[in-house]
Amino acid sequence: MDKLIIVRGGGDIATGTIARLHRCGFRVLSLEAARPSAIRRNAAFSEAVYEGRAVVEGIECVLVHSVDEARERLKSGGVTMLVDETGASIAALHPMAVVDAILAKRNLGTHRGMCDITVALGPGFVAGEDVDAVIETQRGHNLGRVIYAGSAAPNTGVPGVIAGYAKERVIHSPAAGVLRCEAELASEVKKGQRIARVVTDSGDVPVYATIDGLLRGLIRDGYPVTQGFKIADIDPRLAEKQNCYTISDKARAIGGGVLEAILALSLREGAQ
Repeated sequence: MDKLIIVRGGGDIATGTIARLHRCGFRVLSLEAARPSAIRRNAAFSEAVYEGRAVVEGIECVLVHSVDEARERLKSGGVTMLVDETGASIAALHPMAVVDAILAKRNLGTHRGMCDITVALGPGFVAGEDVDAVIETQRGHNLGRVIYAGSAAPNTGVPGVIAGYAKERVIHSPAAGVLRCEAELASEVKKGQRIARVVTDSGDVPVYATIDGLLRGLIRDGYPVTQGFKIADIDPRLAEKQNCYTISDKARAIGGGVLEAILALSLREGAQ
């Protein structure tokens, strides 16, 4: 299909890439897992897996259930989502480019043989070997940089600093079990406030807000979690509630890098 790009993943970072490609006139199909684990759910197209559709910054993403349905939806130019963790649909659809935006910090199967142009986000890939280009995802001077030989910076495990807070603003599950939410996304929370609980075999384990701020991210109610699993994100900037619903600066920068890589690699392909 003309100008079709397949993006593996539909979380908030992947959504930045999907939105940018869509706005630039590409047809975009997102391939997601059966149970996505995005916490910034108000700014993630992956919510379409649960709700049938998701709208981010005025762009609607609709879930389809087969390759044939995807073809029909994509003809209209609308952003489309299909549950396909292995990427089996890629060979059937013959896209011009494949972007791995799963952000698993390791390669879950994307390779250069999938398509003429392959791009991956973050660590776990070697540009020139696994894929044609890698996009730097670590905050700082190189965020969004296109790498054509080598790898992105290794994962530090330290979240980016927002208003002086880094590790404190991200909350991980205190136990393994099923998460039950007790606070609403985008609501104001106070340090020490109970925002959720993890239901375990031996009882409920409470989850508390670590700082004052806006609950920018919270994993879906009923999601099974392991101990240490990232489940919530608090933004200390109370005056910027709109950020809970829009694509982040990081996701936009990465999306710009993906667009650059695809256009540059397309020119190379055309010159051969």
